[in-house]
Formats: sequence, structure tokens, C-alpha cells
Amino acid sequence: MPKFRKKPVVIEAWRLPMSDGASRAFDGDANIIFKRENSAIVEAIITTMEGVMTASSGDWIIRGVKGELYPCKPDIFAATYEPVSN
Repeated sequence: MPKFRKKPVVIEAWRLPMSDGASRAFDGDANIIFKRENSAIVEAIITTMEGVMTASSGDWIIRGVKGELYPCKPDIFAATYEPVSN
């Protein structure tokens, strides 16, 4: 069976909970709705190509290579991504 390796790409990602100010990165994006508690964003409802998905505390929100948003569980994120130095 043929094997493939995922191409290295740089993505943007935010982890919940995040500060309310961090939501500015999503200004104008109709595909995400935030739920707030006090001054923190604790949940995000994201409309993806696969349907509506929820990111909860501890989850990551990823902006993909085509600008699409999707949630990612912490264990999958850690197995798939590593920090990039600026």
C-alpha cells in the first residue's frame, strides 16, 4: 500500500479559553460564534465544510491553508503540529 507524508505547512491556531481580545483575529468571519464567560471565550461554534463543530476549553481553533476554520482536540494537535519560530 502506498504511504504518504503530510506536507509541512504553517497554520494559525488559538487555544480555548482565550481572551475576548483574541477574537479580533476572527473579525468578519461569519463561520464562528463565540460563547463567553466573564471576559474569556470558553467555547466556539464553527461552521466547517463537514458541518457545525464545537471547540471547548482546551481545544484548538485552527485556520487552515485556505482560510478555513476548524476545531482540533489537544492530543491530535500535539501529534500533528509543532511551534514555528517567527
